[in-house]
Amino acid sequence: MRLLHLTHEAFELHSNGPQHPERPERLGAAAAGVRAASGIDVLEAIPPRAEAADLERVHSKSYVAAIESFCSSGGGRLDPDTGAVPDSWEAALRAAGSGWEAVARLKNGEADAAFLTVRPPGHHALAARAMGFCLFNNIAVTAAALLAEGQRVTIVDWDVHHGNGTQAMFYDVPELQYVSFHEFPAYPGTGWYDELGERAARGTTINIPLPPGTGGDVYREALVRLAPMIEQFSPDWVLVSAGYDAHERDPLASLRLVESDYGRLGSAVGQVAPPGRLIMFLEGGYDLGALKRSVAATIEGVAGRPPDGDPFGSPDSAWQFLQRALDSVTQEIG
Repeated sequence: MRLLHLTHEAFELHSNGPQHPERPERLGAAAAGVRAASGIDVLEAIPPRAEAADLERVHSKSYVAAIESFCSSGGGRLDPDTGAVPDSWEAALRAAGSGWEAVARLKNGEADAAFLTVRPPGHHALAARAMGFCLFNNIAVTAAALLAEGQRVTIVDWDVHHGNGTQAMFYDVPELQYVSFHEFPAYPGTGWYDELGERAARGTTINIPLPPGTGGDVYREALVRLAPMIEQFSPDWVLVSAGYDAHERDPLASLRLVESDYGRLGSAVGQVAPPGRLIMFLEGGYDLGALKRSVAATIEGVAGRPPDGDPFGSPDSAWQFLQRALDSVTQEIG
């Protein structure tokens, strides 16, 4: 498999402050995982800076200007979890611009899929608010540009924290399907199974909230049950918020995935995405060793060779959560 890999040295210069879990070293760990994936031909590329018009498809003009001003004036804290420094502006623009560069290169047939090793992450960023380590919503910027071309988009979000920003931006857009697996209750407090979208988009938001202690057995069953729903939606592109903080070694959450589970996740999105139309965006994941190994496993899964390994078992409550979520969306979409 040919994999397009976009990253840039500017991402290492972004900082949330000392001792912050979303730290520059994550970039090297994820990139090392990409390059460690076996049997993959990796094409390296540099992401361009997003333009204001790209950002303003999903963010307010005043918010974009405020982030630029905040960074240029020295940075600081945007909220208790989210910081920035002067170099964060360049990093944020390139993170937001990476997806559209991947789209262009995949359209040209340069690769079969893409993995974007970027930071700051994006899926918590709202239209006019930074939060959860995120400045601009990288995956939403790309999705909005695809929607503007008349494309149908599925976003699969397996970060352990619900992508509240992404969901909010497309909650009433019937041409975008949002599928999220996440721990609940947990930050940011959204993503219950009855959040299904609004008006004509009712049923295009699918939330799978999972209790602490959930292991990969539930994820693997969920993938089997969700695949027909994604195929029925018939996306032109599949975009992935690829967070790795549901790993059992991660310090910020309480789920119990292992590398082989991420291989199964990669295999699942590789199967539902049209050929050459899969882009994965790095989101969370804060144990560096687990991050490296899980990224490699994901890519091997996309290539159809997920690594072997047994999942951790889950409590009964996790199976109950899964069934309630699936029942809820099934009632909407039939």
